[in-house]
Amino acid sequence: MNKIAQKAYDIALPIAESMGLEIWDVEYLKEAGQWFLRVYIDKAEGVSINDCEDFSKAMSPALDEADPIESSYVFEVSSAGAERELKRPSDFERFMGSFVEVRLYKARDGQKTLTGHLCSYNEDGTVTIKSGDEEIAFPKGSYSAVKLRIEF
Repeated sequence: MNKIAQKAYDIALPIAESMGLEIWDVEYLKEAGQWFLRVYIDKAEGVSINDCEDFSKAMSPALDEADPIESSYVFEVSSAGAERELKRPSDFERFMGSFVEVRLYKARDGQKTLTGHLCSYNEDGTVTIKSGDEEIAFPKGSYSAVKLRIEF
């Protein structure tokens, strides 16, 4: 998380907690020449559009007061989504056993994306999934992302 995203996270956290929400992630990035500050929220029973709107209305004045971003930007609030990326050790612990997609930097057996059920996440960042009858370990640095997937 970059410095601006961290400042926004620090502003967002108490607001989210007071509303019964969790901050899943905060991004501050440039897309097509425009800067975006995105806050992804979550809660156990799922996030509604009203949750996003209410959080945005509560967060906007706090951002204006703290003024952590000098230039203009677009502020967006979104649900973390059903197929969210797992980033922190706590994310992996929370979704242990869930169906995930692992995106690789280099193809493995001709594939750059593998799916299976999350078996483990080690302190060194190694992710292990069970795909069919096989357990496959991916050392940190071999994968670019691990995302929840909806199983059909």
